[in-house]
Amino acid sequence: MTTTGKSALHTEKATFGYDERVVSRDLTVEIPDGGFTVIVGPNACGKSTLLRALSRLLAPRSGRVVLDGTDITQMKSKEVARRLGLLPQSSLSPDGITVADLIARGRHPHQKVWRQWSPEDEAAVVAAMAATGMTDLSGRLVDELSGGQRQRVWVALILAQETPLLLLDEPTTFLDISHQIELLELLTELNAHGGTLVAVLHDLNHAFRYATHVIAMRDGAIVAEGPPDAIARPEIVEHVFDLPCEIIADPVSGSPLVLPLGGQRSKRAARPGGKASR
Repeated sequence: MTTTGKSALHTEKATFGYDERVVSRDLTVEIPDGGFTVIVGPNACGKSTLLRALSRLLAPRSGRVVLDGTDITQMKSKEVARRLGLLPQSSLSPDGITVADLIARGRHPHQKVWRQWSPEDEAAVVAAMAATGMTDLSGRLVDELSGGQRQRVWVALILAQETPLLLLDEPTTFLDISHQIELLELLTELNAHGGTLVAVLHDLNHAFRYATHVIAMRDGAIVAEGPPDAIARPEIVEHVFDLPCEIIADPVSGSPLVLPLGGQRSKRAARPGGKASR
């Protein structure tokens, strides 16, 4: 925590929007230091807008986004980039660039006119490629890779940036289930080593399994936030997603496991005592 008692990254009564449309109004959000925060909610509820604002890609219309005690809009780009790494929903790589060269761009915030490429930069890139399984593809052109492989390259880039804060907008997009779990476990490991992470995820069960703090949004507002056990309640899930469900303990991890009822809702209601047949 900072000396003000606020977390290193937070908003203060901030209003965000695009053109004439307001997405979120008077939003006050604290990102817990040293936590793995996951933002969940239905499509177009303001998740990505909040993440863009936290990363300085979107300036608030009123209120503030604060990073290390300073209004983030008043900070220099390199200063922000040394503190905060961002993986947006979609990224475009330059034509003809190799995997290693793209990942190396994550070191740009640490370089100065009198100190260009260094052994520390090299070590950071090598470690990032190893962590994301990109080492054997380092010489390949990014254009030649599959969607899932390209996503892992971008994750490696922000890992090479070596920032204490990581913001990831739907990082499991394009990844098969094996690589989704691999990435989420990597993020969990980064968090265990002291990193503060914020991710937008669509899979509730992934959120409840890996997050230490969950923010649930609907219609631009925060409906509930707290540890997964506090948010994984049928009434909260139904309110946020219009999804009737049951929640049980995951038999492997012990974390909350959401079981959507879907058409089972009417069947349950039609039976004596409201119980569905097995």
